[in-house]
Amino acid sequence: MGATPLTDAIIETRVHHPERIARALADRPRGIAPAGDGKLMIIACDHPARGALAAGGDPLAMASREEVLARCVTALERPGVNGFLGTADLIEDLALLGALNGKLVYGSMNRGGLAGAAFEMDDRFTGYDARGVVDAGLDGGKMLLRVDYEDPRTVGTIASCAHAIDDLAGRRVMAMVEPFISRRVGGRIVNDLSADAIITSMAIASGLGRTSAYTWLKLPAVDDVERVMAASTLPTLILGGAVAEDPEAARASWARALALPTVRGLVIGRSLLFPPDDDVAGAVDNTVGLLS
Repeated sequence: MGATPLTDAIIETRVHHPERIARALADRPRGIAPAGDGKLMIIACDHPARGALAAGGDPLAMASREEVLARCVTALERPGVNGFLGTADLIEDLALLGALNGKLVYGSMNRGGLAGAAFEMDDRFTGYDARGVVDAGLDGGKMLLRVDYEDPRTVGTIASCAHAIDDLAGRRVMAMVEPFISRRVGGRIVNDLSADAIITSMAIASGLGRTSAYTWLKLPAVDDVERVMAASTLPTLILGGAVAEDPEAARASWARALALPTVRGLVIGRSLLFPPDDDVAGAVDNTVGLLS
C-alpha cells in the first residue's frame, strides 16, 4: 500500500466512476440525533474552502488532503461523535471511505468570502445550496454570517443567509447560522467576541427568514455565557474556533456552555483535528466526556 492509501482509492473513483459518489451518499446509513437532552458532538472541517489552511502555528496545516482525511476519519471513529460538517468535496471523500455511515452530516454553504480577500465580507454561497443538501441526504446546511457595519457588502450576505434559511426550512432541514459582529483591523477581518457583540449577532441571525422553526445558532463560548445564551430561544451549538494554547481552559468554557438549556452540543474542528499534542483521538475523547 502506498503512502496515501485514503486519497489513492478516492482518486480512482473520481477519475473512473464519479457516479459512485452520489451512490455512496444515498446508500450510507443516516445518523440519528440524540434523544431527550442528549448533546451533539460534530466534527467540522470547512475552513480549507475559504483558503484558510492554518491550524495552530502552521499556516499550511491542512494542505495535505491525505492527512486531513486521516484526522477526520480518526475523529469520526471515536465513540460519542455524532456527525460531520464540511464542504461537498470533503463530505464526498469521507462518504466514499465509509466514514460518514451512521453520522449526521451538515453541508457548508457560503465559502465565497475567502480569508484575507478584499471582498471577504461579500460572503457568497459557493458551496451547498438547500437543494444540494437534501439531494445529498444531508441533515442541514451551515452558513457564516459576519456583520461589518462599515462594509456595505455585508447586506448582501445578510440577504443571502435569509434566503438560504427560507430554502432549508421549506425542506424541513436545519439551517445552522454562525453569526459574528466583525470589523477590519489592520486590513484583516476580526470577530468581536465580547458578550454584547455576540448577543447582537444572535438577535440579527434569529430574525432572518420567514420562519425560524429550523434555525439553529453556532456560537463561541465566551465570558458571561449565561447572559449570552439568554438572548435567544433558538437551539445553539458551541464552536471551537482556533486551536487553543490551553486545551483544558477551552474545554472548561465548553462545559460551562453545555450546562445551559439552549446549548445542544459542540461543533469543533481545528481544536480537535490539530490539537497541540497531535493526539486526535485523545482530544476527541476528552471533549466527548463533556457531553455526559
